[in-house]
Amino acid sequence: MKQDRWGENMLSESIQRQHNLIFALDIGTKTVIGVVGYYENEIFKILDSEMIEHKKRSMYDGQIHNIQEVTEVVNLVKDNLEKRLNIKFDKVAVAAAGRALKTYRQKFDRESDLTIKIDQRIIESLEMETIQRAQNILEAENDSEEPAYYCVGYSVMSYFLDDNFIESLEGHSGKKIGVEVIATFLPHVVVDSLYTVMKRAGLEIVNLTLEPIAAINVAIKKDLRLLNLCLVDIGAGTSDIAITKEGMIVAYDMAEKIKKNLCKNVKHKFNDIVGIPYEIESEDILDIADESIQHLAVEISKKIIKCNEKAPSAILMIGGGSKIPRLNQYIAKELEMPTERVVTKSAEIIECVEGIDETLEGPQGITPIGIALTAAMTKNKDFIEVTVNSEKVKLFNSREVKVSDALMLIGFNPRKLIPGKGKEFTYFYNGEIKKIFGELGKPAIITINSKRANLETILADQDIVNISEATNGSSPNPKVDDVISNYGIYYENEYVNLIKAIKVNGQIVSGNFVLNEKDNIEIDEIANVNNFMKNYKINAEQNEAFINGEKVNKEYFFEDGDNLEFRKIVKLKNEITVSVNGEVKKLVGTKKEFVFVDIFDYINIDLKKPHGQLIVTLNEEKADFNRKLKDGDKLEAYWTKQK
Repeated sequence: MKQDRWGENMLSESIQRQHNLIFALDIGTKTVIGVVGYYENEIFKILDSEMIEHKKRSMYDGQIHNIQEVTEVVNLVKDNLEKRLNIKFDKVAVAAAGRALKTYRQKFDRESDLTIKIDQRIIESLEMETIQRAQNILEAENDSEEPAYYCVGYSVMSYFLDDNFIESLEGHSGKKIGVEVIATFLPHVVVDSLYTVMKRAGLEIVNLTLEPIAAINVAIKKDLRLLNLCLVDIGAGTSDIAITKEGMIVAYDMAEKIKKNLCKNVKHKFNDIVGIPYEIESEDILDIADESIQHLAVEISKKIIKCNEKAPSAILMIGGGSKIPRLNQYIAKELEMPTERVVTKSAEIIECVEGIDETLEGPQGITPIGIALTAAMTKNKDFIEVTVNSEKVKLFNSREVKVSDALMLIGFNPRKLIPGKGKEFTYFYNGEIKKIFGELGKPAIITINSKRANLETILADQDIVNISEATNGSSPNPKVDDVISNYGIYYENEYVNLIKAIKVNGQIVSGNFVLNEKDNIEIDEIANVNNFMKNYKINAEQNEAFINGEKVNKEYFFEDGDNLEFRKIVKLKNEITVSVNGEVKKLVGTKKEFVFVDIFDYINIDLKKPHGQLIVTLNEEKADFNRKLKDGDKLEAYWTKQK
């Protein structure tokens, strides 16, 4: 049993409160490691640690399969630490197995409006839809009606514009946009089983992280994460992989392996299954296992290339399995890297930790220390609960949780974030097809606790998120004046484009005529009054033209802004009463004056067939045909008999 190196009564209740002790557990495929310490002056000080192997195969590939047997080992680790430190633990920090993560590479394209500049909102919506598609693949494979995975992170690999690679989509426009991402998902069952074991052990989980994150937090300093590095945690069942680039963790994966443990001794003594003793040197054992070691190196290398697309700057190996001889050489050979750039990291290299004991020495101590240190430096809850449009959502808080994460979890359609355009209007102009684009609708409005936000806004526990979906814009309803240049004359109190005659489907129309879809507009030149009257079928004999109030002839050429009107030609009515041959006659006509000859239209005398000499008198005086008549005149007209 491990000796108490701190003294039975070292930690009083006041010291416990002062130091805010952290109890962390690393539940692996082969062992459970417990770490107790506190964070002070930017140093994590380890007070004690404990490691116990599973009695049976209760863990497979880092995932809990036998909850009761794992609970028993957790209780043993907890009890031993409590006895040595004289403390009772009721809270714990744990990590979800990185080997349970599912990583998918997904490419997705969608149509884009060529008339709209691509902004960050459109890009975020595209990324979100791509991740949802990757998650849908996982859900389909899982064959579950309920969501089975959390998205714990994703990285954009490439953007595409009209099927061509582009560094950034923002500010561009095109007919098609696309993105390729690597998204990482954690099964709900992994989290649920951890919670069940801890509850049975009388422990409340106060911090939950991912094993690759915990390991990187202590194995790779933040300033080194700007480099393209790869961390490989080789455990008893699988190998976890995490990639860093440009200051952040960009991808996770895991590689299968065949379990092999080798001692550090040169020679090894053991009995076989029937009790026969053997003594074999390490090199002989390695030769036997060489094929398996090479296989492991190949699998790890393949997954690194899958996540990173190339060999990283360096590979850092941790975990008990990283001590396998020859492994670093084979990985370096597969990735065509110098052997010295594939190295095993031990817990002793961690700069911000004190008190590493024999349990935590070596590469197997990095992850449990990382879990404890992550918990000490992180005050956030492992899960946060927010409300999205009145729906409660529980989110895994392994990183900064954004609005987009919540929307993905509830299955929100990201296309509802982007405003649509109204239906475009198509017409023909002198035989050429023309289009008027619809108006752009209003974008979605996102608020958090009644304050404006966006997809990238970080969420906190109990936040209330409301989303008003984007709207579609109105469709065009154009008039003739909206599509024809506004240069013409005033006619019938309207400003219409009548320097040129406008015909819609063969009929002349005015400028306020409302167009219908697929209408055909034709233009005929009308330069002067005469052409105007012909096109508009205005009778030239009965009408006369006036421009700006003044009469003009038919050859007048229009000028922009002329006010044209037509007036009917008015013929005055004239009427007088006279006596012809003793009979009263009323003369009616449009003539201003009547003359003597006009009476022959009212009496029965045929001037073309003479019957003697024609006698005409006006008021008893001899008259001629051109004598003007007036009202009341007495006329005589008759033939004299021929002798």
